[in-house]
Amino acid sequence: MKLPEITSLKALLAKPFAKQVNRKMKKWISKPIETQDKVFQNLISDGVATAFGKDHDFVSINSHTDFVKRVPIRDYEALKPYVDRVVAGEKDILWKGKPIYFAKTSGTTSGVKYIPITKQSMPYHVEAARNAILLYVVETGNTSFVNGKMIFLQGSPVLKEQNGIQLGRLSGIVAHFVPKYLQKNRLPSWETNCIEDWETKVNRVVDETIDENMTIISGIPSWVQMYFEKIYQRTGKPIGEVFKNFNLFIYGGVNFEPYRTKFEKLIGRKVDSIELYPASEGFFAFQDKQHEKGMLLLLNSGIFYEFVKTDEFFNENPKRITIKDVELGLNYVMIISTNAGLWAYNVGDTVEFTSLKPHRIIVTGRIKHFISAFGEHVIGKEVEQAMQEATKQFNVNMTEFTVAPKLNPTNGLPYHEWFIEFETKPENIHEIETFIDKSMQGQNSYYFDLIKGKVLQPLKISVVEKDGFNKYMSTIGKLGGQNKIPRLANDRKIADILSKYIKAN
Repeated sequence: MKLPEITSLKALLAKPFAKQVNRKMKKWISKPIETQDKVFQNLISDGVATAFGKDHDFVSINSHTDFVKRVPIRDYEALKPYVDRVVAGEKDILWKGKPIYFAKTSGTTSGVKYIPITKQSMPYHVEAARNAILLYVVETGNTSFVNGKMIFLQGSPVLKEQNGIQLGRLSGIVAHFVPKYLQKNRLPSWETNCIEDWETKVNRVVDETIDENMTIISGIPSWVQMYFEKIYQRTGKPIGEVFKNFNLFIYGGVNFEPYRTKFEKLIGRKVDSIELYPASEGFFAFQDKQHEKGMLLLLNSGIFYEFVKTDEFFNENPKRITIKDVELGLNYVMIISTNAGLWAYNVGDTVEFTSLKPHRIIVTGRIKHFISAFGEHVIGKEVEQAMQEATKQFNVNMTEFTVAPKLNPTNGLPYHEWFIEFETKPENIHEIETFIDKSMQGQNSYYFDLIKGKVLQPLKISVVEKDGFNKYMSTIGKLGGQNKIPRLANDRKIADILSKYIKAN
């Protein structure tokens, strides 16, 4: 009889705590410019005594204009000489003292990347995820999920040590900070989370969760989909029947919209969802309203934001603006300076503001993930919207997709090749091709001009066999965890491998 009383008490306490957090957040939300100014001044003050601060004359920085003059935009490769010194064990290099963790990620040109996480930055990673759920509670009044089990499909929490600093995947690091009051609710077991092989891990996760009262399920959509499919294979039932009290899906990493139709079919009913925008470099935003487009940009989390218009980014001296001057509907490259010691750092993501009161954003793609082999400037947001429209129009379920240019086809003009893995191959592929191409032309005037000018021919779909994308990820050693397929590439590195998994007509 005691357990229901405890769980009910937990649900009861969640609402006043959520309201308290909401009131606290509203204070900085209502003063975005002042909040960011304060973050900026604190970062510069703390950075003065570091090697980076001395090299860039932080002592003379009194304004954003001063900062722009002294600190150029850098990506990881450009910042790597400083990071290497931190990895080697030196202190006071990018931030005071030493980091407490390195988040290990895969780089494109520099191999493994070591992103520092400091004593000052770590709490914000944990707090942001918590606050996303608490603001959901404030908006909906729903606290029923606290009485059930929750799962986050993530990387291994096993950490290694490098010169006295713990090293691991961000999701594995965060696993060490799950509050005690959630430990009993959290699945899978620690032992299962430590399994490196993704297929083995997901099967074990299914074993541990299939008979539980799952109420929250979270992770990157493509990997949650794999988990759902395995449950369906075992039970023959929609997820919503297997987990009758499942009512909240939390996700991040990729745009959920292309997956939504497939998820609703797998679940068998609609469930609420919360989108998160976490990265090794910082937790940037989360969805604060169920029926508002975009995620709330976290302006009070030890991160100072700058923005550069994407069409100006590769100029010699692109204009860097702050939150004060951003506009709706424009694509920006997001630049961050953080209390983990990243300074004017290019995360690589492009964003668009959907609201300025409060500041909400959507992630539109990656500055390196685009197709412009012929000057078409196609971005992730455009291909995802076209795919979303097509899946609804033709009532088809897409498992995964990516797009690459076909520069020298055997016959005819070049074109964009869409690699799509469907749940069931549609009979009307050519109709879907035409529909998607028209959507792309409507969204992108450059692409429209190239099609009409007979520089490109309309796109073609290559149907990928079942589990073809998983096979591709396995061949490059990135199956599972936080790894995801880029929506776009301006070359054929991905396409050439995926071509091995094209479904025969």
